[in-house]
Amino acid sequence: MNKKAAIGFIFITLVIDVTGLGLIIPVLPKLIEQLIHGNISNAAKWGGWLTATYAVMQFVFSPVLGGLSDKYGRRPVLLFSLLGLAVDYLFLSFAPTIAWLFVGRAIAGIGGASFTTATAYIADISTKENRAQNFGMIGAAFGIGFIIGPVLGGLLGSFGARIPFMVAAGLSFLNFLYGYFILPESLSKNNRRAFDIKRANPIGSLLQLKKYPNLGGLIFSFILIYMAAHAVQSNWSFFGIEKLHWTEKMIGISLGVVGVLVSIVQGGLIRFINPKIGNEKSVYFGLLLYAVGLMLFAFATQTWMMFLFLVPYCLGGICGPALQSIISGNVAANEQGELQGALTSLISLTSIFGPMLMTGLFSYFTSTKAPFYFPGVSFVAGSLFMLASALIAYFSLHNKTSTKKLMP
Repeated sequence: MNKKAAIGFIFITLVIDVTGLGLIIPVLPKLIEQLIHGNISNAAKWGGWLTATYAVMQFVFSPVLGGLSDKYGRRPVLLFSLLGLAVDYLFLSFAPTIAWLFVGRAIAGIGGASFTTATAYIADISTKENRAQNFGMIGAAFGIGFIIGPVLGGLLGSFGARIPFMVAAGLSFLNFLYGYFILPESLSKNNRRAFDIKRANPIGSLLQLKKYPNLGGLIFSFILIYMAAHAVQSNWSFFGIEKLHWTEKMIGISLGVVGVLVSIVQGGLIRFINPKIGNEKSVYFGLLLYAVGLMLFAFATQTWMMFLFLVPYCLGGICGPALQSIISGNVAANEQGELQGALTSLISLTSIFGPMLMTGLFSYFTSTKAPFYFPGVSFVAGSLFMLASALIAYFSLHNKTSTKKLMP
């Protein structure tokens, strides 16, 4: 298999996948408002529960799909995931009540292994020298998809809150067809392993991480990053509407700018920065930039400030691929799918509690019950989580009592 071509195939698949996701973000707050007949503060809380529903299902099923991908290959699992997303968007397109949104999100969570399988796919075809750079391509695909998706979703939202969902369904189905006819298999039969249901349940998958006790601190650092990220992921649209009076179009434009910056960092800068300073320093610098960006968001009072503060925040993206490279580089080749399934289960846990925490903080501090009005409170919490993550990563990589030194 041509490895460069394979990276290209998975890259295009992820771009289309993220574009579909980006399409619905600008209009989801308004759709929730319509279905609950409430205000943006209440809608934020429902948005957190919707994200949590997706995450619960992903938590349960990701290790199963990760284990299946180690047995049958990455390709069939990825195709199943893409088809599940198409069904989800169809449910969201025609949902008559808020309950139907939860049904759609549950279906998407069951099949939501596209990024899990993509990371295992990239691990299959990467070497030690280019692993971090190749993982960075996931971020670049995310960035490009977020340039196209939210901007298009914001524009389509002017024709109706449900139109972007229909377009996203069509894109996901086209992505399934693209993968079916174009995407090659990455996992050779020599590197496959038998499927074990005990290792393929969420608790069993997490327990497999006990085989790597030296990775515990880094995995906890990984968890805190994803918890902190929900200060932005779960709150960006709600904060923009509440504090800055953004429309769907402005939400789409702002996320498009996020996409441009993420693409520059993940697809370009990281390929120069990471080889020069190494994985370890990339983690520290990235987390510090994340923390600074989040704290600045919390006190922004104008739209231009949010755009400016995106620069340090998005530069923080150099830490993710570096940390993932360190963790992946300390695990055997035939256990990468299991590892990525376990990590995705952990991410799913953060996506259960992260949105509820961050949207809950936002909802409370924008309500009349709060002691003071502060819609930026979630960004402050996220900034503190990033700083804690940096400290934990440092002590994990410099643990002198460890019996096995981690390879950065």
